[in-house]
Amino acid sequence: MERAPVRAPLIKNLEFKVGLLLVLTLALAAGFLVYALYARGAFERTHKLTLVTENAEGVEAGMTMTYAGFPVGRVKRMDLTEAGQVRIEMAVPVKDAKWLRETSVFTLEKSLVGGAKIRAFSTDLKAPLLADGAERPLYTGDAAKEIPEILAEVKAILANVNAMTKGDSSINQSLANVKTVTERMAGKYGVLGGVMEAENAAKVVQAIDHANGLLTTLNGVSLKADGMLGKADQRVFGKDGVMDEAQKAVVQINGILGDVRVSLKKADAILANGQAITADVKAATVDMAALRAEVDDSLAKVNGLINEINRKWPFARDVEVKLP
Repeated sequence: MERAPVRAPLIKNLEFKVGLLLVLTLALAAGFLVYALYARGAFERTHKLTLVTENAEGVEAGMTMTYAGFPVGRVKRMDLTEAGQVRIEMAVPVKDAKWLRETSVFTLEKSLVGGAKIRAFSTDLKAPLLADGAERPLYTGDAAKEIPEILAEVKAILANVNAMTKGDSSINQSLANVKTVTERMAGKYGVLGGVMEAENAAKVVQAIDHANGLLTTLNGVSLKADGMLGKADQRVFGKDGVMDEAQKAVVQINGILGDVRVSLKKADAILANGQAITADVKAATVDMAALRAEVDDSLAKVNGLINEINRKWPFARDVEVKLP
């Protein structure tokens, strides 16, 4: 007798569990979608900024705009104007709008390696804030456009280098001349041989030898002259020299001249007395004779002293004593 097949027990509340799984799956999908939108800034408050340029090659929706290396905006969409220009609509978060000012400059840089980059530059952060919905030009810098100019400059440089390295070029000739000069400088006359011929260099060396001999002779003459000047200085200004004797003689002359002045004063007095007493002519005559003898004696002393000075040191002028 065969047994009847045994059925597996049914899962309790299967419909409920399946429905719950579907609800959770939908909830996770919605949460992921909301998170993705939030991460892309769909729920963030933004300012609108429009950039206008002639060529937006390399720019696409979603590209970020950077300021000092940090993203401060994102490309929302692009369109063409009636004039053929490209309008790029940017979404700038409100929290990052403070970095954009009325004086800010926006550039589109296209490098040889990598994609295009939109950058913002603000040199004056004290300028007014950029208004919402503002429109600014986007300046383009394409490195590829400069390649032909760079290649032309490189070709010109290579042509110049080729002309400089030729055998008959000015540089090679100059180097040959420098080599010739250095070879001459390594010869007998050194630097003189390098800048002039050997004969002229020999003449210059001979002239220098003569000049050295002349300097030696002049040095000897100078030493002799110094010795003679020292002796003359000793004879003239030294102890018991001409100047010392002359000073003593001047002192003596001053004394004699003082005596002469006294004698002359006496003569004046006698003359006054002679005028007052005209009767006593004989007595006045005797006094005048004595005074005259005294004056003559003083003058003789002066003349003798002057002759002594002339003997020791002859002056270039004649000395004459005149009586009043």
